[in-house]
Amino acid sequence: MTLITTTDALEAFCRSLAGAEYITVDTEFLREKTYWPQLCLVQVGGPDRAVAIDPLAEGMDLTPLFDLMADSSILKVFHAARQDVEIFWHLSGRIPNPLFDTQVAAMVCGFGESVGYETLVTKLAGARIDKSSRFTDWSQRPLTERQLTYALSDVTHLRPAYEKLKRRLARTGRAHWLEEEMAVLTDPATYQVDPETSWQRLKVRTNKPRFMAILRELAAWREREAQRRDLPRSRVLRDEALLEIAAHAPATVDDLARTRGMGRGVAEGRQGADILAAVQAGLDLPDSELPRVEPREEPPPGLQPITELLRVLLKMKCDENNVAAKLVASSADLEALAADDDAPVAALHGWRRELFGEDALALKHGRIGLAVANRRVRIMPVPGAASPAAAAAQPAITDGAES
Repeated sequence: MTLITTTDALEAFCRSLAGAEYITVDTEFLREKTYWPQLCLVQVGGPDRAVAIDPLAEGMDLTPLFDLMADSSILKVFHAARQDVEIFWHLSGRIPNPLFDTQVAAMVCGFGESVGYETLVTKLAGARIDKSSRFTDWSQRPLTERQLTYALSDVTHLRPAYEKLKRRLARTGRAHWLEEEMAVLTDPATYQVDPETSWQRLKVRTNKPRFMAILRELAAWREREAQRRDLPRSRVLRDEALLEIAAHAPATVDDLARTRGMGRGVAEGRQGADILAAVQAGLDLPDSELPRVEPREEPPPGLQPITELLRVLLKMKCDENNVAAKLVASSADLEALAADDDAPVAALHGWRRELFGEDALALKHGRIGLAVANRRVRIMPVPGAASPAAAAAQPAITDGAES
């Protein structure tokens, strides 16, 4: 078992991986008390051995590791990579590339939706993982032998799991499906947080433009403050207080101090001044620049049955092709597709369109139907149904008369 605690040892280990086809990678981090993830341990598995790298060791420089992650000649294999990749992006400004996410690959290969690491390695590697260290405090030192054993199991068992998933993808011709998903995970835009759009995550009960303008300014201020102080958003200002301030638009320190959960000391300090400035910025915004959020329209009468038919088709197609339905289309996607043939949903593009989108449109327009045969749902052609090209050529009918 190897724990790397010096930059020289890290550099030597990274050099030893030159020429490797792939490495397996995992991280342990904490985020409960910080805005940015606090990296506590990195595990890397190579062809011959796996090591744990201690980023908290005195004098440790992770540059050799960051260079390894950016080496385009070596594939980096993660499981549920998004948060791990975010850490490397934040610390180094570079994204591990090329990338293979075994959780996404498992969904493509029919292992269910968002399959966990333990479940996957049990099925593919026949391994049993001791979960007793799962919720350990990885920032505490020294690390125990049990902690290191658990941490390294996250990359050692990942190797046979990756090998089997890779072969399955090649056998089924689905490698390009995974490439589309990895393009999202390796796009820097996936990890960039824009304070100016952070208000869109909040759940509000009104869409009044002036309220939304103040809320936008407040949320942007909170996001920048959380990043600057490296604190969770809620430690800077809770959502409830943010919404209350936006609703009442306090103009003075006394007004602000009446906000529930806002002490006078905070209201009178720098934070209070920043909050009042954000409120004023929202009030000063010209009417023409106010954010406008259209209310969510109720689906037209009769749309829900179409959505449910599409849901049945999705389940049938995904069962037949052994792929997780969640990866193909969400419930919101199905609703959008039921309402609009050109809905901006992934199901109408790439491999998803081949698997589901084309048949979804055909079902929606009556060119195919669904029937039960031998206790299974089947696609049935509709006799006399026009082809898509012929249907498009038909004259439109408006108010019962030919146009």
